[in-house]
Amino acid sequence: MYIQAITLFPEMFTALTGSGVTGRALQQGIWQFATINPRQFADNPLGYIDDRPYGGGPGMIMMAPPLQAAIDMARKTSPEGRLIYMSPQGKPLSHTQAASLADESALIVLCGRYEGIDERILTSNDVTEISIGDFVVSGGELPAMMLMDAVIRLLPGTLGDARSAAEDSFATGLLDCPHYTRPVEFRQQTVPDVLRSGNHALIAQWRLTQALRRTWTRRPDLLAGRVLTPEESRLLQNIRQEERDIPL
Repeated sequence: MYIQAITLFPEMFTALTGSGVTGRALQQGIWQFATINPRQFADNPLGYIDDRPYGGGPGMIMMAPPLQAAIDMARKTSPEGRLIYMSPQGKPLSHTQAASLADESALIVLCGRYEGIDERILTSNDVTEISIGDFVVSGGELPAMMLMDAVIRLLPGTLGDARSAAEDSFATGLLDCPHYTRPVEFRQQTVPDVLRSGNHALIAQWRLTQALRRTWTRRPDLLAGRVLTPEESRLLQNIRQEERDIPL
């Protein structure tokens, strides 16, 4: 996969390219990366690419011409690249969408700043707007890195064990189950016996039960939109019964 980021702050992306599994995957050639700074297309000596909004109001707006020039440059390298704009007005990022983007051969990620970008960039290009939540941050770089990390870890070879991604929260439509490692006892809390039993069938059932329990108590909306298997339905019914039997 080839990813290009259109950004005023290319140095921010070193956190992704130089660290962790994403940095290692970059070194291994699993993905490639480049940045394009729209300031290089500014029409003034100081490199300003923002101006006051028409109609008045606070803040500044990123101008269309330098942004479009940056997009056009990215298109020369990746004509087929999916153009993504990180925006709180976009569709919230999900595991399903990250998995879909992982099938793309190229991504072009546009990082906004200030009060936003000229609307004509969005109406004159085929843009996918993506949000990372119902809040606002100072720019699109951090959201872009979150998107990129979510996508890159799904690329074959990025993770040491492909099952890690397959068993993550949301990968199966459920939250993940609890996890434990050594020591067996910590602060008077002991690792559940079933995880030390060596019985893989019981362990799998325990993990599914815990995933269902967490999803039901923390994110019931995920269950509302999911078709449960007969086994999941049975386990969930038992969980609900247990909760009703707990004295207040």
